[in-house]
Amino acid sequence: MTRADDSILEFLLNEGNEPLVANPATVEANIDYKISHVRRRLRALEDADLVEYHDPDRGLYQITDRGRAYLAGELKKDDLE
Repeated sequence: MTRADDSILEFLLNEGNEPLVANPATVEANIDYKISHVRRRLRALEDADLVEYHDPDRGLYQITDRGRAYLAGELKKDDLE
C-alpha cells in the first residue's frame, strides 16, 4: 500500500457519503498523482479486492467493503499481502 493507494481509496469513499464511481481520469483530476500511476495503482487495488469495476466497459471503479474496512483501520497492510 502506498500514499497514492490511500488517496485513491479516500477519494472513492467520498468522505462517508455515497461512494463514488469514477474512471482513472476523474481520480487523477482529484488527487495529486499522474494518470499512469493512478491506473497502475487501481489495478493493484483491484487485485487486493479494495476496489472493483463498477462498469468494466466504461472503466469505472468503486471502492469495495474491504476497501472501506482498510480505511476504517479494520484491516492492516499486512492483511493485504
